[in-house]
Order: sequence, then structure tokens, then C-alpha cells
Amino acid sequence: MSAVNRFLGDSPLRVLVKLIVISFLVGIVMSVMGWSPYDVIYGARDLVVNAYYMGFDAFGRFIDYFLVGAIIVVPAFFIIRLLSYRRG
Repeated sequence: MSAVNRFLGDSPLRVLVKLIVISFLVGIVMSVMGWSPYDVIYGARDLVVNAYYMGFDAFGRFIDYFLVGAIIVVPAFFIIRLLSYRRG
């Protein structure tokens, strides 16, 4: 198997045909949904800009979610470990 085939996962011609078919199907779905390639590009740009503007607020929410989850997960972990230690 050549390096190109290993990289692509198949022969270049078969990969090209697969990409053409998948691109056509995705184009049909996007057309049905009323999306254009520009909608996808602008949506990705807006996602990055909004994430930048939220900045530390998003990080603060991450810490809040982590602490709320840890309140349940850490004691449950220790209880499960104690119960399995007593059996073993």
C-alpha cells in the first residue's frame, strides 16, 4: 500500500468518487434547509466572535458546572470505592 493510499484510506479515485457523492448529498440537504455556504461561514464566524466576547464569563460558568458536578461525583466515587474495598 502506497503512502497516498494509507493517508487517504483508499485509492485516490475511490476517495474522489466518495467525496463527490457525499458533497452532492450534503448540498441537497443544505438546499432543503435553506442554508447557503455563506450561512455556514458567517455562523462559524459569529460563534468565534461571541465566544471571544463572552470570554471569562464562559470560563466562570465552566467552574460553576465543575463544582456542582463534583459535589455529587466525588462522594459517590469514595462510597463506591469503600464498598468495593470491603468486599475484596
